[in-house]
Amino acid sequence: MFRISISPEEIAALDLVSFPGEIVLVDSLNDTFYAALRYLRRQKVLGFDTETRPTFSPDQHSNGTALLQLSGSTRAYLFRIQKTGIPKRLAAILSNPSIIKVGAATADDVKGLQKYALFSAKSFVDLQSKVWEYGIRDKSVKKMTAIILGVKISKAQQLSNWEAEHLSESQLRYAATDAWVCREMYVKLMKSQKHPLSDEELHPERYRQDNG
Repeated sequence: MFRISISPEEIAALDLVSFPGEIVLVDSLNDTFYAALRYLRRQKVLGFDTETRPTFSPDQHSNGTALLQLSGSTRAYLFRIQKTGIPKRLAAILSNPSIIKVGAATADDVKGLQKYALFSAKSFVDLQSKVWEYGIRDKSVKKMTAIILGVKISKAQQLSNWEAEHLSESQLRYAATDAWVCREMYVKLMKSQKHPLSDEELHPERYRQDNG
């Protein structure tokens, strides 16, 4: 069984991990782009995530999703979609019902991508909507990773500039890791027994108010 929740102090004591495979940045429709499609089409389960340049004030304009990450077990492809768009062959992977795409808060990410290309999103799994079936209440990627995989990931690059002309090694590693851990969590959950949370476990604050 997995634990219901985990504290920041407990996470801090865990080993830090990052994506161990090859990270490939795709910023044009070149041979690298088509190699990415060939690899991704062969996968049964992909980790999925997107990144957007953060805005820190109401008057800052958002240009929308900047990066699309799709990760297998050994290779992660990072698409700079503000440069490449989402061509039909890439959209076909997002619409392929035979390829499971696993992420967190996937509906919001998909909406951001659909501003680039109209596609029917199929076989997306949102871990935040699934982990309660395995007895887990925490829903952040960092906490779910700690509970399910027993390791911690860095979120230091989360609010960095994803539209920068050159993405740093730390940004690439962060982006690949976020997608990859979602895949790894899903694979482990599929091998685990379900222990669904009760309504009281899922909403303890509601029961505290009722009994207060």
